[in-house]
Amino acid sequence: MTQAGSVTSASETAETITGAQSLIRALEYADVDVIFGIPGGAILPAYDPLMDSTKIRHILVRHEQAAGHAAEGYAAATGRVGVCMATSGPGATNLVTPIADAHMDSVPMVAITGQVPSSAIGTDAFQEADIRGITMPITKHNFLVTDAADIPRAIAEAFHLASTGRPGPVLVDIAKDALQASTSFQWPESLNLPGYHPVTRPHAKQVREAARLILESHRPVLYVGGGVIRANGAPALRALAELTGLPVVTTLMARGAFPDSHPQHLGMPGMHGTVSAVGALQKSDLLVTLGARFDDRVTGKLASFAPDASVIHVDIDPAEISKNRYADVPIVGDVGEFMTELVAVLQAEYAAGRHGDYAAWWSTINHWRDTYPLGYDLPDDGGLSPQLVIERVGALSGPEAIFASGVGQHQMWAAQFINYENPRTWLNSGGLGTMGYAVPAAMGAKVGLPDTTVWAIDGDGCFQMTNQELATCTINNIPIKVALINNSSLGMVRQWQTLFYDKRYSQTDLQSHRFPDFVKLAEAYGCHGLQCDSPDQVDVTIEKALALNDAPVVIDFVVHKDAMVWPMVAAGASNDDILVAREMAPKWERED
Repeated sequence: MTQAGSVTSASETAETITGAQSLIRALEYADVDVIFGIPGGAILPAYDPLMDSTKIRHILVRHEQAAGHAAEGYAAATGRVGVCMATSGPGATNLVTPIADAHMDSVPMVAITGQVPSSAIGTDAFQEADIRGITMPITKHNFLVTDAADIPRAIAEAFHLASTGRPGPVLVDIAKDALQASTSFQWPESLNLPGYHPVTRPHAKQVREAARLILESHRPVLYVGGGVIRANGAPALRALAELTGLPVVTTLMARGAFPDSHPQHLGMPGMHGTVSAVGALQKSDLLVTLGARFDDRVTGKLASFAPDASVIHVDIDPAEISKNRYADVPIVGDVGEFMTELVAVLQAEYAAGRHGDYAAWWSTINHWRDTYPLGYDLPDDGGLSPQLVIERVGALSGPEAIFASGVGQHQMWAAQFINYENPRTWLNSGGLGTMGYAVPAAMGAKVGLPDTTVWAIDGDGCFQMTNQELATCTINNIPIKVALINNSSLGMVRQWQTLFYDKRYSQTDLQSHRFPDFVKLAEAYGCHGLQCDSPDQVDVTIEKALALNDAPVVIDFVVHKDAMVWPMVAAGASNDDILVAREMAPKWERED
């Protein structure tokens, strides 16, 4: 077993401590450096020894949901396991959303919750909730600990499970009497997890078969998902792409896995993907699927997705393979290891004179790319374009900055118009689509990488779900920057109402141009508050925000409310029916 810390000495073994002290010591052995949380009755015993820890920083959030999202942001930015902590009952249930979020996006996270005393479990005691039962479908695994002696092992196993194989959230629920009981500390020398044996090494025969299909195909595509980032596979991906010359598409969760500036990169596929990326998948004869899961937002109507394509599907989670789309070559293993081995096999094939011919394919793709580039229209009334704002935030901040996004139109524009050159620089709630993610996730990322510029790209709807964490940022010297895309609406819902509900804007007008005053709100939380509603002030305002590092900064960008995200594939429609703009579809076949 590879675990942080060392085996406990005999003197440590003989020492009598409380279960709470054992928990904190176990977290130190697991190399935890920060916990995001809020105390309460059931978890309170753990907070007393936490005060004495010199290794663990605790950040007191304003809402448990923010603790979970902050742990996610920390994990997504650093690659380390994020940790959050809450009390029983409502404290624990407030973690359900970030736990589900981490589960959908394969984020390594350990959630520690207090539970009522073991004698009271199942009696509907005050602040009791069966958080283990509630989270069973949305955790990789979870534990209920009622014996203090079991705490170190539960923690060791939780961190191992969260960080190995397909990463994900693990819950450790600890009864209050276990935290209060006397025990001795023993960090386990080995782990006993029957049935848990993630396969990392891909089968050599399948690697050779993948190489054969790539060489024989005429219209192959590297379809890259978030698993490549989780596996730290960006260098291997670049090596594979440049060796083969294949076009690359990166899903919403994979932005940054392959540089946007690279000539082989077609951008993002899916509901709001580029025409060239959507077209490449749709017209391909081979999908080399790397750490992606054929999500409905990528495939559109599944039955019509890439109808002529054979599928190579590489994933460390065997449950994902052939779940949505049959895999002709199923490969279970670490996607980084697979790509490295595939490169070696292909190099041998090339040395023997066997090459694929993709010239005609690239000619078609380049035609789509030249004819239907990603772009946007500026408002006729001279108002502020949200796409312009986001594009300039990205350009002025540079490729090393981290961008955490909320959910909706601003999320899609941030995925489209910021150029991502590096992995782990784009954080978002892709699978669950959680409003309120951006601010606490940015906070967690900034804690993990304090010397990096971290932006929250947020909408006025999302922002009002978790903006209280600005207080957390101010008090704890976490100077994030917030670009608030304020269209006074639930923008993406409003877009759907415009397109599909005859402009009947039911309950999507937030009136954020009136309430609240976001500049005053920012200042009330001890932040710098700025406002911009003019295109000629965009760069000046962003540069001012970049220069302010003594406190968080919030920029209220008052933008044009009728802007829409294009291209678009309507929900449930075929990718063949993608629209470049309203009532404007691309022509797939060349007329020249």
